[in-house]
Parts: sequence; C-alpha cells; structure tokens
Amino acid sequence: MFDRLEIRVLPPGPRFAAQLRFWVNGEDVIEGAVHAGGRGPFAADVLPAGWPSLLEATSEARCLELGEPECTGGCCGFLSVVVQRFGDTVQWSDWEVPHPRLPAAGVYFDAGQYDAEVARAEADRWWQAHM
Repeated sequence: MFDRLEIRVLPPGPRFAAQLRFWVNGEDVIEGAVHAGGRGPFAADVLPAGWPSLLEATSEARCLELGEPECTGGCCGFLSVVVQRFGDTVQWSDWEVPHPRLPAAGVYFDAGQYDAEVARAEADRWWQAHM
C-alpha cells in the first residue's frame, strides 16, 4: 500500500513568506519533527515560476529540505529527506532529522499520485499575489 502525499502552501505571516507544508497520510510532516516555531521551505524557493519544482522525483537520488526549526537549520538541523524515483514508485528515505511517526526506512508514493500533487502545487500560484 502506498503512502499519500499532500502539499499545501501556507499564506505569508508576520515572520515568514509563504511556505510549503507536507502531509503524509494526513500527518503534518513538519509539525512534530521540527522544534516549535519551525517552518517549511519558502514556496518561492521550491516552486520557482517557469522551472521544474525541487520536489520533482527522478531516478537520481537527491536531498530535499522539508523544514527547519525557528533557530535555523544550522543550529538544530534541517528536516530533510532523500527523494528518488524507482519506476512507478517515489521514495522518501534517509531522514536527517528523524520523524517520530514516519518509518525511518522511508515512505513510498505511487509516482502518478506524487507527480499529480507536485503539478497541482506548481500550478496553484495564489500565494504570489501576497509577495
């Protein structure tokens, strides 16, 4: 059975620009793995207009930063994961800051569902009006 990914863009706030949050099987990946007050990556950095998203999964493994604590990732570490596509499966594995409720060995997404969710997040650019 595959895990389910959902990507949301949170509106800009008093301290941060619009940021991404990731839900795996209904669980907020950043909340609970990053110290209180932490944030996801900035939407403008991960979803650049006219360029492929950093979320894109390819056969080449690469590290993706999903979040950082309020004190910065240089202090307490980034919540990061290795993203790689294996045929019809996308794997997130090798958590830098382990998530307390997700398997350390990794989570597995159906590549079609993963690609569709990334494409949806890339296309929905409502947050740019607030930059």
